[in-house]
Amino acid sequence: MKKLIILFAVILGFGVAAHAQDSQKAEFKFNEEKHDFGKIPKGTPATTVFEFTNVGTEPLILTEVRPTCGCTIADYTKTPVQKGQKGTIKITYNAAVASPFSKTIVVTSNAKTPVKNLIILGEVVESPASHTK
Repeated sequence: MKKLIILFAVILGFGVAAHAQDSQKAEFKFNEEKHDFGKIPKGTPATTVFEFTNVGTEPLILTEVRPTCGCTIADYTKTPVQKGQKGTIKITYNAAVASPFSKTIVVTSNAKTPVKNLIILGEVVESPASHTK
């Protein structure tokens, strides 16, 4: 019986320590996680900036920001983002083909939620200039 009580206390202690450690992690708070460009003229790259705040206690470090297609370029804050500070992820979509689009950008970090997906969407339309050629 004593062994069972000791075992229970040890397990409970690990659980509390794990929870305390988890609450110390960095964490994102984005202004938006999905951006709709609306209609974009064909041949005109479109750019948006996702801004985030580190609402955790440890520095937030982005380890990778990976668009899921070659038509999208990402640039992002590469230095650790301290507690309460802001960082950015700049996304540029190459509007080369006239059609609707929805693209995902996978953000990997040391945050409590280590993988975040950002989404851009819109519709590339033929520009008036391309009809006159």
